[in-house]
Amino acid sequence: MAPLRREPPRGEASRPTSAHAVRLRRLNRWQAETLREDLADLYVESSRAQPGEEYRGRETFLRRLTGDIRRAGFALLIAEETAFAGCAYGFPVPREGTWWRGFDGTLPQSVEQLTASGHVFAITEIVVHPHTDDQDLARRLQQRLLADHHASLGATLVDQADALAYDAFLSWGWQDIGAMRRPSDPTVLRPSHPVLLRALVLPFGPRTHGLAHEYRTQRPD
Repeated sequence: MAPLRREPPRGEASRPTSAHAVRLRRLNRWQAETLREDLADLYVESSRAQPGEEYRGRETFLRRLTGDIRRAGFALLIAEETAFAGCAYGFPVPREGTWWRGFDGTLPQSVEQLTASGHVFAITEIVVHPHTDDQDLARRLQQRLLADHHASLGATLVDQADALAYDAFLSWGWQDIGAMRRPSDPTVLRPSHPVLLRALVLPFGPRTHGLAHEYRTQRPD
């Protein structure tokens, strides 16, 4: 999952941004391909990478973006004013349930049913520039993606070691339904050992009325 908002370093000049001026715009596949480098720049500017690791993070982001663009139903939103303030993208979870491969234990029945009916949308990246004044931009981006696709349930995976991102998703109403194991970077020829991820879902829309109470949020061990 992409980096979320961070505070600018002390002494760093902030880029003025009005929350009311930030607008959301949907890009098609061709536009997303054309803006790959700009989106990667946004990722680096928004990341919490240690000095010297920016290049590696940028290349990893570009591989993920390239792979997701090829997926059926891929959709990307950008938030912009005079420059990009953020982006979010994802794709519909396949009905056969391949998204949940590697889930530890039994998938909740409601999640399995919504997946089979085609009402689950996976949000695979959320990036928000640290200088935007729109404190609610990340939430706006994810809700707009789900609404545009008439999804009843959002799904995402968060590295269990990334406590900042995990806590942010919980604060937006996402529910932890369990652990998953995935290759750390499935786009490389020889992926390293699987990483432990938390599977999160966000009930959205009338089909999930009352489901928010079904999932018992669990803190990672």
